[in-house]
This record gives sequence, structure tokens and C-alpha cells, in this order.
Amino acid sequence: MFKSGVGFFALFGLGWWLLATSAFGGTVRLVAVVAGCAVTVGLMLAARRFLPASAGGPFPADLRRRFNRINGLQWLLIVAIAVVCSRAGAPVLIPPLVALVVGAHFLPLAAVFEQPRLRVPAALLGAAGSAGLAVWLAGGPDSAVRLTVGLLSALCLWGLALWTVAGAASAAGRGVTE
Repeated sequence: MFKSGVGFFALFGLGWWLLATSAFGGTVRLVAVVAGCAVTVGLMLAARRFLPASAGGPFPADLRRRFNRINGLQWLLIVAIAVVCSRAGAPVLIPPLVALVVGAHFLPLAAVFEQPRLRVPAALLGAAGSAGLAVWLAGGPDSAVRLTVGLLSALCLWGLALWTVAGAASAAGRGVTE
């Protein structure tokens, strides 16, 4: 499940969802958090049911190195964004800028894994980050920035997880082995 990416997409989608729910309070937030957890668990259970145990397989050493470099750079940029935005007194910019970095990291991963479909979350997360920046530039409240970026990013990653599971289920239904 994690080799195919579904576990990562589901859990990081939940993280973005939790960011989005921070725009609310009380019962609304509680219900939204519970719903997000249910979606995440549902995606992971679906992956367990429909994806073959070998989904994704072990990475060859050269792919693992490239993957680790891309992810290492992504996390380095995320930390730098958090530090710079916090020190500059603009923590509201952290989520949109992080969404842009996370989206951009899917572009080299698409090449590494020979998965052109990873360009879709690259574009959608870029759009989520850009939308959050647009809300901020328009003078929207911090909660609207968090809601915009978090909601769009969560839906993007959960959609990618669902796309992966649905593709495997469809292939299994046609008798195709991965």
C-alpha cells in the first residue's frame, strides 16, 4: 500500500485536510476531522483490498537514490519556507508555498518512476498553492488561506490515491496482473 503511494497520498491528504479544518471550530471541525479520518482509513483499506501485495515493488538502488534526493530537497525547502515565513511574520504563507513545493516535487518523480500521471498532482497542488496566495493577496483572512490550500491539496492527494486504487481494481477486473 505504501509502495504504490496510496498510503502516503491518503495520510498526507489527511494532513492537508486537518489544515483546512483549522478554519472552523466546535462541532463543525470535529465532524470534518472525523470525516477526513474516515476517508483516509477507507482509502487505505481499499488499497489493501485491491492492490496486489507487490504493488510498486522494491525500488532499485538508482531509483531509491533519486527518490531520496528529490524528497530530501523537498523537505529542505519546506523547512526553509517555515523558518523564513515565521521569522518574517508571515506564517500564513507557509501552506501555499509548501503546496507549491510539494506540487513541484511530483514533476521529477514522474520522470523517475516513468509515471506521467504524477504531473496531475503537480499541477493541482501548484493550483492549490496559487489559489491560497491569491486569497492572501486579495486580503482574505488567514483561515480562508488555510481552508483553500488545505481543502484543494487534500482532495488532490485523496483523488490520486483513489485513482491508483481504481486503476488496480479495474486491471484486476480485466484479469491484468501488475
